[in-house]
Amino acid sequence: MKTVQISLNSIDKVKSFVNDISKFDFDFDLVSGRYVIDAKSIMGIFSLDLSKPIDLNIHAEENVEEVLTALKPYMI
Repeated sequence: MKTVQISLNSIDKVKSFVNDISKFDFDFDLVSGRYVIDAKSIMGIFSLDLSKPIDLNIHAEENVEEVLTALKPYMI
């Protein structure tokens, strides 16, 4: 598992983020405080405080570099 910090500070950014990670078969979790939600869930993402950076847990053993390349626009 790899953890990176991301910022999703606009509605358009959230939509494109979900579209980008939905292409992968891995599980992704967003962690904000004590809340952990499925990163592929738009409704779940909007339940978080998006004004602060969020931790993204990537549950992948291989192809992590490919995932990180797709996530570059959102990483801090």
